Amino acid sequence: MKVGFVSLGCSKNLVDTEMLIGLFKKENFDIVHNPAQAQIIVINTCGFIESAKQEAIDTILEMAEFKEVGKCQYLVVTGCLVKRYKKELEKALPEVDLFVSIEEYDMLLNKIETMLGNEKKSQNTLDYMERVITTGKTTAYLKIAEGCSNHCTYCAIPNIRGRYVSRPMEDILKEAEQLSKMGYKEIIVIAQDTTKYGIDLYGEPKLATLLEELCKIEGFNWIRFLYAYPESITDELIEVVQKNEKICSYFDIPLQHFSDKVLKRMNRKSDAKSIEKLIKKLRQEIPDVMIRTTMLVGFPGETEEDFEALYQFVERAKFEKLGAFAYSKEEGTPAERLPEQIHYKTKRKRWNLIMSKQKQISTQKLQQKVGNTYTVLIDGFTEDGKFALARSYMDIPDEDGVIYMKNNGEIKVGEFVKCKIIGVREYDLLGELEKKD
Repeated sequence: MKVGFVSLGCSKNLVDTEMLIGLFKKENFDIVHNPAQAQIIVINTCGFIESAKQEAIDTILEMAEFKEVGKCQYLVVTGCLVKRYKKELEKALPEVDLFVSIEEYDMLLNKIETMLGNEKKSQNTLDYMERVITTGKTTAYLKIAEGCSNHCTYCAIPNIRGRYVSRPMEDILKEAEQLSKMGYKEIIVIAQDTTKYGIDLYGEPKLATLLEELCKIEGFNWIRFLYAYPESITDELIEVVQKNEKICSYFDIPLQHFSDKVLKRMNRKSDAKSIEKLIKKLRQEIPDVMIRTTMLVGFPGETEEDFEALYQFVERAKFEKLGAFAYSKEEGTPAERLPEQIHYKTKRKRWNLIMSKQKQISTQKLQQKVGNTYTVLIDGFTEDGKFALARSYMDIPDEDGVIYMKNNGEIKVGEFVKCKIIGVREYDLLGELEKKD
């Protein structure tokens, strides 16, 4: 049968979807990209915050329409949303034929076979080594751990995904070797918190060691790591980034706030002083560092003074990349029960103020790049073929901007070339191939 997959949410969820695709492919299902052609549609959902839940519901209803206008016979929903709300979803969405929670990923195929009336049962399970990469020909994600043990009071991830569990380093390196042999030029190391990698297995953080081992694998030009918590960014980790050219000078650090009172209520392990010290240290020791962060506004009890401290810090720190979220009250989290919940209009106003300030900063930062030359990776081309879609070390796929580079007809996907920046377009850049001497 023809099976189509839809993956929602984060890159960690995407890796799970890629493993599911690999499992179905191994069992000789025909994987299709167009849902109109699929007889079975599998949606891997996110259930992290309210907007993600709404996106999941909308997508389920959208895919259900293919039962009428396409070839879909069975609609299957799995992932984090099912883990949180399986019983409610079964009542609310009769369009769905099968709901499978994340702890049942390995059983998904057999549940579908049972639904189809087949007695044959698969012995295959999810395998990182057999996943089907869906992120193009240049970049692949490398998931190094599952779950989270940080227990931030606003976050449902520990309830959904369980405690932090690191993968053995030899397994990760084996997968990375395979990705290199498959021709991927960039790997992006991910986990809910990459900086806690190895503590549960080896008794101490091992991200720096893992990155050094990954640098020894031939074939990769760029190695990145995302979701680095500020309190766990050690001198050793900074030094590893400094001395290894393959590791992009790119730090993705979810800071969330700058008020000590709010950070404490969030159960974050950092405070304002240590955060400011870390940002200063990174910029001093890695001059070309690109820092990306996220901020959470409207957390219960956030006063005008708290928000002003955050706003002034954003203005002062001038982050290259910053995303902000309005606090979402999530069932089952400690923050749900906190007093002094903030009115949605106040949350929206504070979000707008932060994002307006960041837009000014981003525009200034991008304009400063005009005239500079960077090594860029060619990911693809615009539909009309006039421009190549490129990224420098300062950009991750789908999250950050791109460089629209004039196509001279000789540029190829997966190639690294020198690009001179000639203009700015919103959050993206315009560039041209630097002429060789």
